[in-house]
Amino acid sequence: FLAILEKDAKERAKRRKRNERLANALKEKGNCAFRKGDYVAAIQRYTEGLEKLKDKQELYTNRAQAYLKMHEYEKAIGDCEWALKCNEKCMKAYFLMGKAHLALKHYSESKLCYEKMLQIDPQKESLFKDCMNEVNLEEKRIKDEERAMKEVESGKLAALSIKELLQKLDRPDQNILYYTGGIRLLAEAVKDCTEQTLFRMNNGFSILKDNEVVRRGFCAEKKNAAEVDLSVSLLFLWQAVCAGNEENQHLLLTCSDVNAQLPKLLSYGVPEIQKETLALISLYSENEHGRRLLIRHQDLTKWLQILMRFVNSTDSRASNAMNILADLAEEEGFKTQCRVTLSTGVLPLFAQLLTSAKLVNQAALARCIGIMGNLCADVAIRMEMAKCGECWQACLKLVDESLEVSTPKLQECLFAVLGLMMNLLLESNGIIQHFAVDISARCMALLEGKDGRIVTRAIGVLSRILPASGPAVEEVVKGGVVKKIIKFLKAGGQITSNYGIKTLSICTRSNRQAQEDLVKADKKFRVLLKLLESENEMIVGNTAFCLGHCLEVPGAAMSLLNSNVVMILLKHAGGDAARTSVQENAAIALGKLCIAEPR
Repeated sequence: FLAILEKDAKERAKRRKRNERLANALKEKGNCAFRKGDYVAAIQRYTEGLEKLKDKQELYTNRAQAYLKMHEYEKAIGDCEWALKCNEKCMKAYFLMGKAHLALKHYSESKLCYEKMLQIDPQKESLFKDCMNEVNLEEKRIKDEERAMKEVESGKLAALSIKELLQKLDRPDQNILYYTGGIRLLAEAVKDCTEQTLFRMNNGFSILKDNEVVRRGFCAEKKNAAEVDLSVSLLFLWQAVCAGNEENQHLLLTCSDVNAQLPKLLSYGVPEIQKETLALISLYSENEHGRRLLIRHQDLTKWLQILMRFVNSTDSRASNAMNILADLAEEEGFKTQCRVTLSTGVLPLFAQLLTSAKLVNQAALARCIGIMGNLCADVAIRMEMAKCGECWQACLKLVDESLEVSTPKLQECLFAVLGLMMNLLLESNGIIQHFAVDISARCMALLEGKDGRIVTRAIGVLSRILPASGPAVEEVVKGGVVKKIIKFLKAGGQITSNYGIKTLSICTRSNRQAQEDLVKADKKFRVLLKLLESENEMIVGNTAFCLGHCLEVPGAAMSLLNSNVVMILLKHAGGDAARTSVQENAAIALGKLCIAEPR
């Protein structure tokens, strides 16, 4: 009997293996048909595969996807439910089922599906947010359209005027001035969400596609006065219909002519066109959904370069362009696209703007520098910028100009450029080593200034540039850096202390003069002893490191005889510090102290 059972089990396993091979082959044929857009054939192949193997989850989800393409939403839901019986944690089943419920206007059920996805994989939060946003938008769109239809049916004049104006604009072969006037009236008529919805429901976004006179004027490479007026009027209209309306924002960017023209209009030499294009783009950039629409539908590879040029503008275009750039810089998708033209287009322009600091809009330049600093959070961008000699040279020129002539706006540019330099100095390369002495010299000059923010950043730059260059360390030590830093450390301040003690630890590591200067400047090591009791472990670790080096100076340890330094170092070395490096530095300093002064 057992032998019969064993033989039967083997035969079933063999049969299943054969069926699985056949089901996989049919799945591949179905996938091939799906890619070609032949969804009927795809469904047939997946069905044949399921006849061979009824518990193959991928066949159910693949067939559900094909049913979605065929708008057979109930069938898609049914297949997703079968897939979940095969695998209760099937993400794709919940995703497709959410899409099918959304198409059937089952909003609550759709949201539940997406919530299940997030429960299965919390790492999919970005996808979850996109899906939930899609449901919310669709739900809002339907409600807006129902409300708009009620206003039309009730005979409200504002609602009826939108339809009438669009009908008048639909008349073919009119003079361009006729269309410009009509578009202006339409823009003035759109005052709220209902009118925005009616614009959409009455095919308002087809103005370019359906009207050759309007399309030709808007897309003209060299515009005459009438075409400029037409373009400005269209931009006014789109601002009116897209303000706060995510569905309309999406539809506008799906218009191919609008998509193609936006970067061209930004670069077009007419201030009014540029101003209104920036205003329109601002509607997108000021919220996460709008930024994602821009990233999805626009080629943004040249936008950083295009928007950066507005630093040359003296009016509101400069601040508006920087606002857009600052918003876009938050998005990873924008950073990825920026990499494409960074070395060939962006960095040469950026260097040119820095070297022309006295001639450009300095408030906008300061913001532009800050934005470039923020973009350095992207490692690829930071590496590319850090090896650009032109950029380093331009940064140094701006520092020199600010040292010569100190105006509030130029000081803001200086503050921003020091922040940028700090970010770039997270990298290490030959170019940085080449400029290290010059950068250090400029920072030493800035330490004489009265603006505490700039002094702090100058010390920060020193703390990051000195490890790259021995000659730079020698020069700053000769220039009296130790005495200056001790003075700033006495004044306190968490950030300044952090940068300052790191700078001292670098200088005293290998430079005997720096060690001796510190022993003279910090009588009885009062400043270092105070820093050893800081709550910031980075400060404690660098202070212990620095103290250890200074104890090599003959007689230095004697000044600590009546202090509690031994107890402090024991506490850090014995495990109170969370960082291993802090424990090690404290232990080394303690060892050197005991050798130098056995008492």
